[in-house]
Amino acid sequence: MSDMSYLKDKPIAVLGAGAVGKAIAGDCALGGAKVRLCDMMPFAEKTLMNVERVGIKFYGEQANLYGFEREGFAKMDKVTTDVAEAVKGAGIIVIATPTFGHVPFFKKLIPCLEDGQVINIFPDNFGSLVLRKMMAEAGCKKDVIIGGWSSSTYGSRVDKYGDVLSHKIRVYYRAITLRGAAMPAKDTDAFIEASKYLPSMDGVTYGDGAVAGDTVLDNGFSNVNPVLHCPGAILGVSTMENYGKIFGEDRTKFSIYSHAYCESISNVQYTFYQEECALAEKIGVGIQPYEKEHFFSRENVLGQEYMGLDYVIPFEDQDPIQYGTGPFTMENRYITEDIPVGCHVYHELGKAYGVSTPVVDSMINLACAILNRDLTKNAYTLEYLGIDNMTVEELNTYLREGTK
Repeated sequence: MSDMSYLKDKPIAVLGAGAVGKAIAGDCALGGAKVRLCDMMPFAEKTLMNVERVGIKFYGEQANLYGFEREGFAKMDKVTTDVAEAVKGAGIIVIATPTFGHVPFFKKLIPCLEDGQVINIFPDNFGSLVLRKMMAEAGCKKDVIIGGWSSSTYGSRVDKYGDVLSHKIRVYYRAITLRGAAMPAKDTDAFIEASKYLPSMDGVTYGDGAVAGDTVLDNGFSNVNPVLHCPGAILGVSTMENYGKIFGEDRTKFSIYSHAYCESISNVQYTFYQEECALAEKIGVGIQPYEKEHFFSRENVLGQEYMGLDYVIPFEDQDPIQYGTGPFTMENRYITEDIPVGCHVYHELGKAYGVSTPVVDSMINLACAILNRDLTKNAYTLEYLGIDNMTVEELNTYLREGTK
């Protein structure tokens, strides 16, 4: 096992100050770390407002099987819009942005990297592949560990007052296990060990523990967002759009988990998952294992991340923990990120390696029709990830050893 104890007293840099970034930064600070929070303009005007003055109010139910929780005002060691300032001397660097924020942050980060740093991407969403490709193109040979996680550590939302983002972050569940891997996979053991020095992972470390994924493609297949969000939002769109109209409910209380999921959608989600499994098997990488019955619950497979395998909410029951989590419109990352990133990568891998993905493809086509635009136009491709025109053997060599 790798000795990563040198990270213990080093500052942690969190790049991105949305719901995930604020939650991770607040949790790490409450856990005793020196935390530097960074976001870029123009987003920083809103996302960093009042954080330096009053800190981050970290609160919420934090539902999890083992009852691990933290709460309080978390003071940052530094709040900045300068990536170089944030990461100088840091041991762990967290990337906590939607995928559209990856490349802008990576461009600023690469020239500042220092030997020994460990980069964590929450969730990975193939960002580790993009970062390694960009480092190679820039001629950066710093000895760093780069990896990502299949999901965020929490379900979290920033409290808003009208259109004003507050310094408060509500955490409604906390993961007890997450799947992570490094790029290349030969660094995965060190990457997983390093997570013990990231206080936002304490609920996982002292829960069921982090699980080493079999390459970062395992991360991509094990990310629950595409398999849950896309069928849930697309097939549940009528419930979403009618919730505050003919149903007479408060539209801001809507949740696809609480109000859209049903047995028929679960059948689609399970078939989607089977297509992911077929891709993983063909390529020769891992994927989070689920049984069919795990999909037939209000929380679906998400609930296992924080309440374990026995967590089931029957469709006849409500799911109050998810109230108000949306989405409230189809112009939402559940579609605008999970279709062109997750789903489109699955589609591309299917084409490249001869695996049929009809349900995944149907999600892409329906989303484009609903939003009346081509979501594949700027979608992730294998070329963009740096894994195009490879045999299965060549792909595995790159994923595992980092060599082409």
